[in-house]
Amino acid sequence: MKAAAPLLGMTGFGRAEGQAGDVAWAWEARSVNGRNLDVKFKLPPGYEAFEPKIREGCAKRFKRGSIQISLATKRDTTNTGPMIRVNHDMIAFYLAEGQALIEQGKVGRPSLDGLLQLRGVLESADFVEPDEVKAAREAALIIGLDIALDALLAARHREGEGLFTLFESLLTRIETITHQAEAAAEAQVMAIRDRVQKRAAELLGDVPYDQQRLLQEAAALSLKADVREELDRLRAHSGEARALLQHGGDVGRKLDFLTQEFHRESNTLTAKAAALELTRAGLDLKASVDQLKEQAANVE
Repeated sequence: MKAAAPLLGMTGFGRAEGQAGDVAWAWEARSVNGRNLDVKFKLPPGYEAFEPKIREGCAKRFKRGSIQISLATKRDTTNTGPMIRVNHDMIAFYLAEGQALIEQGKVGRPSLDGLLQLRGVLESADFVEPDEVKAAREAALIIGLDIALDALLAARHREGEGLFTLFESLLTRIETITHQAEAAAEAQVMAIRDRVQKRAAELLGDVPYDQQRLLQEAAALSLKADVREELDRLRAHSGEARALLQHGGDVGRKLDFLTQEFHRESNTLTAKAAALELTRAGLDLKASVDQLKEQAANVE
């Protein structure tokens, strides 16, 4: 048998950081479960041009998942100077306008932090960044974005490996229960016949009755309780699920659909059960299928 193709989980985290000129940057990529591919991002002002790159990078790697991409930047002003400056003319204006009120005792002398909060006192410093510096930083950020997304992809692959093992275990459990149910179903036919005969004896006592007719009634009840078709479909669903796991890729929706089919057969089997062992098998099947469905939501 050829090696199974990798499964992709839904949750993961990736990060990349670096320095480009006087700007330190860090990308973070997070992913959680999602029925479709939903990409959201949080970018600093001035970096909106990266939005198409983010969407393109996510679409290239993922089919499903709710993905959050964020970029943090911090500029080193050691060489460029501060990015804001104090407008001393505005401070002088405010002080002059308020001097009369201060002399009249209506207000106290303003503090420095109070002055700095007044409109127009703090303003952006003039800073013109060379085009080649900006281009180099953008190139580094694009590389960093790919690294963060690849790290997220690797994390989702690791989750997929764990889920593959879990799916294999659950399917083995379902197949084992199906085999046990098959043995219980064979015994159920005999149990139905014995129960019909015992009930007839209790009700009729020594009154003569048609034994052949009684056997026909038992056969009709056994036919209604026949679960061989359900067991055959359960085995077929297990085989299809294993084939999906071997195929790998974006199989989450298909696995989720299969769990609905598993549920249908296990419910019918439980409803038809006339023997305690078969009822137990049906309940065990439903519990295992519930686990299978829960984990299918974690696969792309």
